[in-house]
Amino acid sequence: MSLAAFPFKKTSKTLFHKPASVTTEDSLYWKKLGSPVLVKEFGAIDYLDFSPLQPYYFAATCSVRIQIYNPITKLVAKNLSKFVKGAYGGCFRSDGRLLVAGSEESAIKLFDVQSKNVLRIFTGHTAPVHRTFFTKDKVKIISFSDDKSVGLWDIATETKILTFSEHNDYVRAGSPSPISPDLILSGGYDNILKLYDCRQQGAVLTVNHGSPVESTLFLPSGGIFISAGGTEIKVWDILNGGKLLANISQHHKTVTTLRLASNNSRLMSASLDRHVKIYDIANFNVVHNIDYPNAILSMAISDNDEVLTVGMVDGVISIRKRDELTKDTGKRKVTYKFAPDLVQNNVDEVVMKAGKQKYSQHDIYLRKMEYNKALCAVLKTYVTTKHPEVTASLIQELLRRNTLHLAMIGLEDKHISSLLKYFIKNLGETRCTRVIIDAANVFIDIYDSQVKFFSEQNALLYTALKDSVSAEVDVCKRVCEIEGVIGLLLAGAEVNSISDEIDVNHIFTPSSKAQRDLVIDV
Repeated sequence: MSLAAFPFKKTSKTLFHKPASVTTEDSLYWKKLGSPVLVKEFGAIDYLDFSPLQPYYFAATCSVRIQIYNPITKLVAKNLSKFVKGAYGGCFRSDGRLLVAGSEESAIKLFDVQSKNVLRIFTGHTAPVHRTFFTKDKVKIISFSDDKSVGLWDIATETKILTFSEHNDYVRAGSPSPISPDLILSGGYDNILKLYDCRQQGAVLTVNHGSPVESTLFLPSGGIFISAGGTEIKVWDILNGGKLLANISQHHKTVTTLRLASNNSRLMSASLDRHVKIYDIANFNVVHNIDYPNAILSMAISDNDEVLTVGMVDGVISIRKRDELTKDTGKRKVTYKFAPDLVQNNVDEVVMKAGKQKYSQHDIYLRKMEYNKALCAVLKTYVTTKHPEVTASLIQELLRRNTLHLAMIGLEDKHISSLLKYFIKNLGETRCTRVIIDAANVFIDIYDSQVKFFSEQNALLYTALKDSVSAEVDVCKRVCEIEGVIGLLLAGAEVNSISDEIDVNHIFTPSSKAQRDLVIDV
């Protein structure tokens, strides 16, 4: 029987692949947001907000103006520039016709989105106003100011209705209740969150977040609110007297923005650590993470999760638009070339001819037992740089066959250089370390006596490999020392916990002869 009857088994490189992240429905869903389109503004992006009406224009507040963008064309559709100093917190009303914003001028300005005219200017604060929102009934405005107060304004009469001045520091976060026009939540840089009822004097609920509060929001039920400050996100129950339900700490820098998405079933948080994290509201576990190139100040997402915008400190707005969605389910449309149920069942079964298996260059050489050429094939710059696992898998196969020394004998200078560079670069890579150590030992056995004949470049690389090995050995020693210290600490903690559980009464009131003897010995 010919050797051709037995198919050649390809070199397996699965072992050396990077561990793949777990694929979930959420990760697939959020990865379908398209590639980001970056738009540059003149200042840091203070606030982003989407119009509730299609085509879901979004307002970007930055510097001394508010830019209203078309998310489809990514171009500015309208420009609201009626500010002398910085603009803050531009927010749409629920009907999309009006927009309100605070300012460095201590004034609140109300705009007609269609005409871009200023309809009202509310004055009364004595410091910059960083956040403004419309109440549930659409006829009042809430403002949060650096003068440590929260204001309630009537749109029709352009007058202040109420002022709450119970904070001891800047108030730069807050939310209107989604179920009542009389409930207002505020968060201050004094770490305090206060819930106000406009029908009563003073706060009806006060809780301490523990860090300056940067963002707040209500869940749609109105009975739970969420606060973000420092690196933590906290969930509070209003109906249970402000009980802390959850404490989420997934960011390592200040959390700047909170948003709800996916029909209020997902919570999104953005942070100065350049990450946007998405949580399942049911258990507050992270279901997806999106990375950005710079610290994030603001974030907004449109209805149906169609467009995600993120504003960064360098004035760049990242716009991601999802692929075309179906109106009913929000899922991506899939087009089939034919309907599966319309395919006719044939009586005759057609057996397709098996296609010829294709092999990579190094597998072809390996099959011919030309080990030197196989090794040279995987030492090409493209392979070692883009696919180091291929090089590692071939070296492992040569080691298994006990033929690596045959492959290394007589290598040209350029291939010796490539091999040494590969060793140096991937020595600390966990996937390849074991194979590289074994291969480096074979290389040293063959070439140690020939180093003086190496080219200058290869001699330097050989020295660099020795230094890399020494550095790795030092790292391993330090890791072992740290592991030993941690082991001692854990052992000490375990002993203390056991001793704390001993009941002293059992020692001094022995119930058995053995216990009495133990007490006497002590």
